[in-house]
Amino acid sequence: MPPRRTRPVVNRALAAMIEQAGWTHAATAQHVNAVAAESGERMHYDRSAVGHWLTGTVPRPEAVHAVVEAFRRRLNRMELAPADFGWPDPAVAPPADDPWRGDPVARLATLGEDDLLNRRTVLTAGTFTLAALSGLAAVSALSPHRGAGWADGWGRGWGRTDRRAVRPGAGDVARIRGATASFADLDDQFGGGHARAAVAAYLAREVTPLLHEATGRSRPDLFTAAAELSYLAAYMAMDAGAHALAQRYYISAVRLADEAGDLVLRATALRSMAVQAAELGHDGEALTLAEAAASALAGQGPQRTQAWITGMRAEAHAAAGTRWDALSLLRRTEAQLERADSVPESEWTGNYRRESLEHQIGLTLTQLGDHATAARHFAASMNARRPVERRTRTLIGLRAAHAFLRAGEIDRAAATALDLSDDVRLIASARVGEELHRLRTDWQRYRGNPLIARADRLISGASRGPGPRR
Repeated sequence: MPPRRTRPVVNRALAAMIEQAGWTHAATAQHVNAVAAESGERMHYDRSAVGHWLTGTVPRPEAVHAVVEAFRRRLNRMELAPADFGWPDPAVAPPADDPWRGDPVARLATLGEDDLLNRRTVLTAGTFTLAALSGLAAVSALSPHRGAGWADGWGRGWGRTDRRAVRPGAGDVARIRGATASFADLDDQFGGGHARAAVAAYLAREVTPLLHEATGRSRPDLFTAAAELSYLAAYMAMDAGAHALAQRYYISAVRLADEAGDLVLRATALRSMAVQAAELGHDGEALTLAEAAASALAGQGPQRTQAWITGMRAEAHAAAGTRWDALSLLRRTEAQLERADSVPESEWTGNYRRESLEHQIGLTLTQLGDHATAARHFAASMNARRPVERRTRTLIGLRAAHAFLRAGEIDRAAATALDLSDDVRLIASARVGEELHRLRTDWQRYRGNPLIARADRLISGASRGPGPRR
């Protein structure tokens, strides 16, 4: 029974929204906290906080955005705004900000600067939104080969007054790709929370000025190289738990790939957006994005890349409850991978090997509830990982441990986690931290097991989380 109210409800608009959602005050707080967490904000609201909102208290700006987004999802009303909840628009809110529109280079430059300077505009007002994903449909009909026309129409004069006389060319492309490879190695070894400021600075201050000067035959390659780096920035932000920021970087990668006419890179970014949506529990959106990635390729492109995307489609179908489609797509993924004749490392967007497939099978079977078989596939993927893939090996290893635990193989779950304890300490990754938290929460009832007790003791507090910028 809810506590007796001592102050009258003042905010009737919020009360009506809560009634429409069918939520209790406690449930409202839980959903707001969950949405905020997607963007790197740690909020700890409870039912009493909601009670205060109803009696006239206005939440801080980042909480207002989280409330609005939570109700948008619940009521499937993407047009909802703070005014619908009886609140003014917070000062930090960007006006009518659609990341799919406007000058993509200027947007990327601003995004990189905001990220570099840790500005609140990108960390709070830029809440991860399903509405931003819906914008994909509005632009999907645009030709990805429209680069020259756009180049003639962007805001002339911005950033050009003191640029060098020599136009960017192949050497700049090589340097950007070399930097991207170096940053990617750091990400693989230490997680997305490490060196993110350096990536943001390089994007905003070295790469985007080149894009404004790009012309002629070098232009598509420059835009592709920039899209690859934006994609890496997105992946690192997602791994660090900054999901709103990651979403914007992924959208930038899609748009830059479109300017370059690079269908494979467009599909790659959409596929990773599907991964992000799936990890946040947005199963319908994950399926839509995975299918959009496949549509971008239309059956073309490297077999290895096609396998990578088909595997994500399998996972998304499993989450959506279409078991037969999921298993059928897994079989197709394996066939596509077997037909791939390229060396994996030779394709930036196609680094999909057998151990990658093992991980995808594990994720798909987890969605289907077959934890025992999933655990073995996760373990196979973990054991085949190279030394440079410390973060990936650790993430998948924790998933293997959790699957063994769910399957009742308690000692093997503990042994798997123990094997990862040293690596966990070196990694700045919110995703690793979250996997670790879920694992430790679920094995508490087995603390009487000596191996579990030892694993819990050694691994507790080991994760560095997303790094000092959070």
